[in-house]
Amino acid sequence: MTQQQTVLRDAMRRLNMTRDAFAARIGVSRRALDTWLLPDESPESRAMPEIAARYVGEILARMPEGSASTQSAYPIEFEGRPQLLSIDQFSRESAEALFRTADMMQPIARRRKITRVLEGAVLANLFFEASTRTRVSFGAAFCRLGGSVCDTTGFTFSSMAKGESIYDTSRVISGYADAIVVRHPEQGSVAEFARATNIPVINAGDGPGEHPSQALLDLYTIQREFSRLGKIVDGAHIAMVGDLKYGRTVHSLAKLLSLHKGLKFTLVSPASLEMPAHIVERIGRGGHVIEQTSDLRAGLANADVVYATRIQKERFADESIEGYTPDFQINRALVDDVCGRDTLIMHPLPRDSRPGANDLATDLNHDSRLAIFRQTDNGIAVRMAIFAALLGVENQVRHSMRDATWKSPASVGPDDAVFHGFD
Repeated sequence: MTQQQTVLRDAMRRLNMTRDAFAARIGVSRRALDTWLLPDESPESRAMPEIAARYVGEILARMPEGSASTQSAYPIEFEGRPQLLSIDQFSRESAEALFRTADMMQPIARRRKITRVLEGAVLANLFFEASTRTRVSFGAAFCRLGGSVCDTTGFTFSSMAKGESIYDTSRVISGYADAIVVRHPEQGSVAEFARATNIPVINAGDGPGEHPSQALLDLYTIQREFSRLGKIVDGAHIAMVGDLKYGRTVHSLAKLLSLHKGLKFTLVSPASLEMPAHIVERIGRGGHVIEQTSDLRAGLANADVVYATRIQKERFADESIEGYTPDFQINRALVDDVCGRDTLIMHPLPRDSRPGANDLATDLNHDSRLAIFRQTDNGIAVRMAIFAALLGVENQVRHSMRDATWKSPASVGPDDAVFHGFD
């Protein structure tokens, strides 16, 4: 059923249609479409009739991009090399091409299928700054494609602590590995690392700069959640909350979202942590509505997406943080009061879960609007797609899949929200 779900999601994405609109376009009920999009393990999942499959194929074939192939027509390149350093490398079309590959990866990411297309390949995870989720996510994505991973974490344990240059480190590691993921505390350092090698390099965060793979998985999550909710990204109201000055995730996501049409951005932060002017200017060039406020309650009102961030304490020197108090906490009472039933609550993690912290409260953990764990799950499929694109194996994945031989759970966490049509 994987091919069926991928083609249907591809069609809705490229036609920019909600499920209701797409069901009407192909002349079926919304309920029928929902059953075609359900995961294989769902007892209500149904195969799409051959006549409907042919009709969807004809619609896609008449579109300018051509057929529903998952092959990316847009290579991920930085200065002519297969590298991912900035969200600026993407157009709306190239991001959606990557998402088609991510759709194809979902059965592997969800432990139903396995592939060995990167068997023998080695990933070097070079994290000169602390990380848990991003480092393990990239490692898991590479391993699920059949590769192996070598990890290093922390500046003090690296040769750079002995005075080695970024150039030398990059060139040496390139002799050991077939792809490199780098996180570094200084903005621009990953680009310097990438220029010293022809090996694929991925920016996993460069200080307050960017985090492109996080932005991609965030937009991918928004699209999948909106599909379930009968929405599209165009015209959405996005509230970004917290440390917008140093939060590299919101920098990349804001730029990626600005490729869509007619958005409203509400940027909620204390004056000392406002979004950098160049990012605001970049969003504004897309003709979007931008509001900046320090009023959390007003900023969240009627938002389709609330994207919370933690304060980036590691980026501060002697700066004071004024106005960022526990009153800035996003909790269940606030969300119930000012947000809708379908508001999507997101966070790049980690969040500060301690009582009274000015972050995303844990009393939202059982609220189906909270999508933070669906974000992290989607990150595996998106990062698998990035590796497949950079290493040129996209076309081999589908034909290499086989059933997993171990038993995996129906849901990863005991408290996960269950949705019909979530997959």
